[in-house]
Amino acid sequence: MAYVKVCALAEIPADGALGVEVDDTPVVLARTGDGVHALYDICSHAEVSLSEGEVYDGTIECWLHGSCFDLRSGKPTNPPATQPVATYKVKVEDGDVYVSLGSDD
Repeated sequence: MAYVKVCALAEIPADGALGVEVDDTPVVLARTGDGVHALYDICSHAEVSLSEGEVYDGTIECWLHGSCFDLRSGKPTNPPATQPVATYKVKVEDGDVYVSLGSDD
């Protein structure tokens, strides 16, 4: 699947998150010192938006019950969540952020 331009890099707070939609799919963009990561923006435990949570130590924390998800794998790093969230490919070009929902390059 092709990459879709979703925002300017400057729109994502440093060490923070921004919620966007890509082809009607909610996506959270998390910016850390090592780049931008994209995950499905709905917590697998409580079905609330992860983009409203905190980003730290390579994870994003759900604001409702405190589940954390690894930004690279989408796997939960602590309870109550037990199921991962999907991760997506990201690229940054000329100050813009692009996301691909597909599994192809």
